Amino acid sequence: MEEMMISKPLIQPAFKAEPSHCFGNGGAFGSSLIAGDNKLVCVTSGNSYLGANIVKKLLANGSLVRVTIQNQVDLEDMRCLISDEELNKLESVMVAKMQDLDSLCAVFSGCHAIFHTSSFIDPHGISGYSEQMAYLETEVAKNVIEACSRAAYIRRCIFTSSLLASVWIGDNLNTAIDESCWSSEEFCRENKLWLALGKTRAEQAAWKKSKELKVKLVTLCPGLLMAPLFPHAHKEVSFPYIKGGSHMLRQGILATADVSKVAEAHVHVYEAMDDGACGRYLCFDKIIKRLDEAIQLETELKKHGLQPGSLVLPEDTEEIHSNVSNSKLAKLLFQVCQGKSCRQ
Repeated sequence: MEEMMISKPLIQPAFKAEPSHCFGNGGAFGSSLIAGDNKLVCVTSGNSYLGANIVKKLLANGSLVRVTIQNQVDLEDMRCLISDEELNKLESVMVAKMQDLDSLCAVFSGCHAIFHTSSFIDPHGISGYSEQMAYLETEVAKNVIEACSRAAYIRRCIFTSSLLASVWIGDNLNTAIDESCWSSEEFCRENKLWLALGKTRAEQAAWKKSKELKVKLVTLCPGLLMAPLFPHAHKEVSFPYIKGGSHMLRQGILATADVSKVAEAHVHVYEAMDDGACGRYLCFDKIIKRLDEAIQLETELKKHGLQPGSLVLPEDTEEIHSNVSNSKLAKLLFQVCQGKSCRQ
């Protein structure tokens, strides 16, 4: 495999049918599986806002990080999100088509864990999230688990789903929503909630495939991602997420999550997998419950060119009751802070 040594992060295509060229501080798969005590992990879609934040957290924790992007031009998006200093700490940045199983196997080779952020579709939010994208995301989820099973040094995947995969369960306001809940595919189709449909089907496919192939899987289901640059930095997720926003608001299921905290939660769950972390984790900071909070969110969305519809409540509504629970993740994070096992 041909290599070129220059003072830039490693950029490498991951296609077996084409010659690969490496640019960086090491060779293609040139780093050992463990650099010192640092285990090699891979983050898909490192040019997405969530993916980049996960990369930052992993690097800060001393992990050896490999990153995938869909196209080489996506590196410029990464440069806007990750500093040159952080880029130079990466084991490699590899071009890999998420629909290509062989490409993913090449990328995942030797990794101790795969962080699949599910952020590869429509990275600039040009076309919006469609029913076809829901199908594509589901097929890619299967590929990721298959490649993890075939090529990863340790069969372990931290999979980003969405709170939308749990909250669209019907009109029963008294239903408690936790990790055991799944959104209704029929309801999502009827109401053209394609992002919710895609996240639901993709996560369920990942769980089914992981059981078949004995891949250790955990999934995180974040609410609407928020950040200082919100929502301009991740319009591709923000716009389809808030479809049906008024209904979510009235039912007390419109939740937001700070992207930095979501990334940190991914890393903590990964680190706790040996101590009992397992299953699904609903991940959010805040439920929008009051009229002033809804107005503030709507204003921010419109400021950046997004039209959420009318996020309004009856004037006499003081605060909406919510039955959405993130207690499972909160307990894990508390145990992490206390240095305790998640099995306790």
